[in-house]
Amino acid sequence: MCTAEEGYVPSRDSADTIFALSSGAGRAGVSVIRVSGPQAGTALLELAPIATGTLPAPRRAVLRSLVWPKSAREAIGSQATGTIDQSLVLWFPGPRSFTGEDVVEFHTHGSRAVVTAVLEALGSLRGLRLAEAGEFTRQAFEGGKMELTQVEGLSDLINADTEEQRKQALAQMSGVQRGMYEGWRAQLLKALAYTEALIDFGEDADDVTTDALLVARGNMRTLGEALREQLSDGRRGEVVREGVRVAILGPPNAGKPTLLNPEPIPNPGPSPNPDPNPHPHPHADQASRRCSTR
Repeated sequence: MCTAEEGYVPSRDSADTIFALSSGAGRAGVSVIRVSGPQAGTALLELAPIATGTLPAPRRAVLRSLVWPKSAREAIGSQATGTIDQSLVLWFPGPRSFTGEDVVEFHTHGSRAVVTAVLEALGSLRGLRLAEAGEFTRQAFEGGKMELTQVEGLSDLINADTEEQRKQALAQMSGVQRGMYEGWRAQLLKALAYTEALIDFGEDADDVTTDALLVARGNMRTLGEALREQLSDGRRGEVVREGVRVAILGPPNAGKPTLLNPEPIPNPGPSPNPDPNPHPHPHADQASRRCSTR
C-alpha cells in the first residue's frame, strides 16, 4: 500500500485519527496502544521509521524501535530525543480492521513511563487526537463492522465477571441475538407482503386468495408466541448481566461473610462494617453482590 516513491495512501480523505491505550491501565508486561484513522500509517512511519519508508506487511507483527518524532521534539523539547521503546508493531489497512479504518497497534512494554511517552509522541503529530471512551467501537459501528447488539455484547464481554456473563456476552457479540431479531423481522415482512397482495390484487388476480391472509395470520400467531416466550423469561438476561443483590441479615459475629466467601475471614475483633465495595462472588455462576450487616 505504500512505497518510498508513491507515499502513504490513507483509508479516507477526511476523518479523525484517534489513539488510546487499548489494554488495561497500570503496570503490565505488555501494553497495547491503538491508532485508528486516515493518518494511522503516517503515525507508524513517524514513530517507527525505517530506511525504505514503507509500511510493514498487513497483519504481521514486526519488531521496531519507537522514536520521538520531530513534532514531539519541537513541542516537548530536548527530553524528546532517542529511542522510546522496542515494540511489536501491527498494521491493519482498512477496511480489514476492527474499526474499518486504517489501524496500527503498538505492543509496548507496559510501564507507565513507556505508555506515557508513546501517547505524548502520538499526541504531538498533526491530525491525531486522543480517543474518547468507546470511540474505537463507535468507529466500527459507523463503518458497518458491528451492529448495535454486537456493540452491547462487546461491552458486556469486557465487563464480564462470571462464566455465565462471559457466555451470554460472547453469544450476543457473535450475532445470536441479531439472528433472532432478523428472523422476527423476516416473518413480519412476509406477513405484510401477503396482506398487501390481498388488499391490492385480491379481486383481480386468481392466484391471490384469502389463503394468503390465513398464512399471514398463522405467521403472526407464531411470532406472537415467540415474543411472549422471550418476555416471560423473568428477565434472565438482565439478571445474568447485572447480577443480583444479596443482603445477609443476622446477629453480630454469626459468620455471615462465610456464606459467600470461599474461606472464612478471621475476625478476632468487633464485627466489621458493611462492605463499602460490593463485588461479585468469584465462584458463582451468577453474579451476586454481597453486603454483610452488623
